[in-house]
Amino acid sequence: MPGENLSRDEAQERAALLSVDGYEVSLDLRSAVGDTEAGARTFRSVTTIRFRCAEPGAASFADLIAPSVTAVSLNGRDLDPGEVFDGTRIRLENLAAENELVVDAQCAYSRTGEGMHRFVDPEDGETYLYTQYEPADSRRVFANFEQPDLKAPFRFEVRAPEGWVVWSNGVGELTDGVWKFAETKPISTYITAVVAGPYHYVTDSYSRTFDDGTTLEIPLGAMCRKGLAPHFDADDVFLVTKQGLDFFHDHFDYPYPFGKYDQAFVPEYNLGAMENPGLVTFREEYIFRGKVTRASYEGRANVILHEMAHMWFGDLVTMEWWDDLWLKESFADFMGAFALVGATRFEDGWITFANRRKAWAYRADQLPSTHPITADIRDLQDAKLNFDGITYAKGASVLKQLVAYVGQDAFLEGARRYFKRNAYGNTRLGDLLSALEETSGRDLATWSRAWLQTAGVNSLTPQVILGADGRVAELSVLQEAAESHPELRPHRVAVGLYRRETRPDGETGSLVCYARAETDVDGPRTVVGELVGADAPELVLVNDDDLTYCKIRFDENSLATLRELLGDITDPLARALCWSALWNLTRDGLMPARDFVGLVLRFAGRESDIGVLQMLHAWADSALTHYAAPDWRATGGRLLAQGALKELRLSEPGSQHQLTWARFFAAVASERADLRLLQDLLDGTAKIDGLDVDQELRWALLEPLAAHGIADESALAAELARDDTASGKRHQVRCLAARPSAAVKAQAWAQVVESDALSNALVEATIAGFTQPSQRELIAPYAGKYFAAIERIWAERSIQIGMDVVKGLFPSLQGSQETLDATDAWLTAHEGAAPALRRLVLEARDDLARALRGQRYDAATAG
Repeated sequence: MPGENLSRDEAQERAALLSVDGYEVSLDLRSAVGDTEAGARTFRSVTTIRFRCAEPGAASFADLIAPSVTAVSLNGRDLDPGEVFDGTRIRLENLAAENELVVDAQCAYSRTGEGMHRFVDPEDGETYLYTQYEPADSRRVFANFEQPDLKAPFRFEVRAPEGWVVWSNGVGELTDGVWKFAETKPISTYITAVVAGPYHYVTDSYSRTFDDGTTLEIPLGAMCRKGLAPHFDADDVFLVTKQGLDFFHDHFDYPYPFGKYDQAFVPEYNLGAMENPGLVTFREEYIFRGKVTRASYEGRANVILHEMAHMWFGDLVTMEWWDDLWLKESFADFMGAFALVGATRFEDGWITFANRRKAWAYRADQLPSTHPITADIRDLQDAKLNFDGITYAKGASVLKQLVAYVGQDAFLEGARRYFKRNAYGNTRLGDLLSALEETSGRDLATWSRAWLQTAGVNSLTPQVILGADGRVAELSVLQEAAESHPELRPHRVAVGLYRRETRPDGETGSLVCYARAETDVDGPRTVVGELVGADAPELVLVNDDDLTYCKIRFDENSLATLRELLGDITDPLARALCWSALWNLTRDGLMPARDFVGLVLRFAGRESDIGVLQMLHAWADSALTHYAAPDWRATGGRLLAQGALKELRLSEPGSQHQLTWARFFAAVASERADLRLLQDLLDGTAKIDGLDVDQELRWALLEPLAAHGIADESALAAELARDDTASGKRHQVRCLAARPSAAVKAQAWAQVVESDALSNALVEATIAGFTQPSQRELIAPYAGKYFAAIERIWAERSIQIGMDVVKGLFPSLQGSQETLDATDAWLTAHEGAAPALRRLVLEARDDLARALRGQRYDAATAG
């Protein structure tokens, strides 16, 4: 990554100097197919940029990452590429008031998902291209000024192999062998896009008539590789798309501004999706090759709506610099859930938000790298790492709190004014706050300082004092903060009191809320006067309805109730909040990991929400792998496998719960009898009524068989022959790397660390297979090799691959003080390493230290 960084100071200086009037970009992608000479495969990129300079005679630079530049001209004057181009920048001197820059370059196709990614489908040999740029990889495809606040209209033209179709942000037309696209509105470089290849393409349309009688027509399209076409449920994609367009038009009062709306599901994609206006890209895993649960469809719908919200928050109005990345990502994350609940069949979307998205935020906010939602982003490497749980999920949680604070109507009216006032422009935090202050009548400066400009998560704990009559004499909420981030914040919360209801026959029934009060928690202790005199509760839930962002704690009585009656809570959101709080207690070393596993074994079988159940499985597996005392892991693993198999057999045949328990059973199986059952299910010699062992489930069953030495290379080759697809290849690579052999691990390590031949998707699959919890001793020798290699990896590889390797191969399974000491030694010896690299290692160290504290607590309580 040397020379590829761009600092905030450089961007601010360039933005003050330059204004961009327009781009014309011509790409020749015919080289994507056919044989090529040795070396990197390249394509021709010719860019013309018209721009103004506020200080004639000044110097600046354009951005371009390319193997070679053929020609550069500035205002008709030819420049020597060897003198002005250094591999990442083109030096521009003696600028005029009005300028025209033309750059003719050979740019490289990507195998890392950054820039112009090229993928050859092993199933049919077809080649597919797509671009992915955020935060700063459009410079790998065409010369530009790569920063979000230098917006401009773009006009693309593309030459492609015969028979291909090409898409970009604007409407395209094939004329004399060239795809020519309509000029875009002013947009940032990172959201321009090109998709090209023999994609399977489906069309639809959306129409909206407004109050003034005008009608908006939006052509809709959706595409995927031809090999995935039999599995592509485009009708459901279009259904959610239309529901989202209706919802956002109802609430934003600003017509969708970018013409058409194409959605491309593309291979080997690093992200979930990207909000390119008019051409949104998604990872193709959102096309389901086998049976999946409702949670998978809900997740896809949420992403569709998240990206759609970006058309307004991020594309129409864009942050000046990555400091205010949250202005788009937090809003899109919140609006995705808001629209999911308000417009689609997924009316329980806030449960998923509370259980899954906020868990991501809570973890990120307790790392040493935590940062305010409005972060200090010094450069592009900082920006890349800040697409994290703070920017997305915490920011969205805080916006949910803001809606409760100012009211939904005021919040949405503020958003509407923000769009209209800043359309096609760039903004900072103050621009949004001023609009919200106008509509709410509240001074948001104090709220902003507390919630947006400080880091850390507060804990809220109920304190209940009962009177002589057995009723609540006083109920208070205690607020705490970590020593490292001591800020106490204002919280708008609902406090719910729960008890078992009495049935007509006199027996006790479900645990239900019988009293509730909304209040403002501020400072270390807040008394909730409205609940004085209420009957004594069995459970106090201090963030009922999940209005605020906090870690929920329990008083002793409430915790005792949950240990016995968690499954009796009827409200699914309240139950999900309790599960989340118990997981936070486990991660914080306040609940033994084996106790959490025990709660999952007792109550998860009664969980109705499939997304919550899947999260419980992930947490239980993590508790066993990282937080349980080492001498209890084998016992815990057997208990989880026994519990999973029991629930699998008890589940309704053919249900999504049955499928979820089957996958979890495969993930935790390790005993000979359990592995034999997996093998028999694969062979068809054993059956579980209603369980369809489709191709995706076959691979899920095969990985543990490979990891335990039962499925060998020939078995995996046979399975690939059965599923000779891009997806099948990724699964096979993962399973091959999972085998319990020193030679296998050495080969996998060499493929990822010593070579850059693998694509991003296969790097990810190899790392996932390499790191098996059942093989701690086998991979122990690689801990030292990891620390010896990571600085070189960071210097030589793209930032995406660098992140994958540094995070994925950290020796977290070597959960010992020795590994922690080795990490500290590396950090001490490499104080001058790239800040982004140090951040990743510091985060991994913190996770390891937290795991060791959990293991000690689990062991101590067992004694």
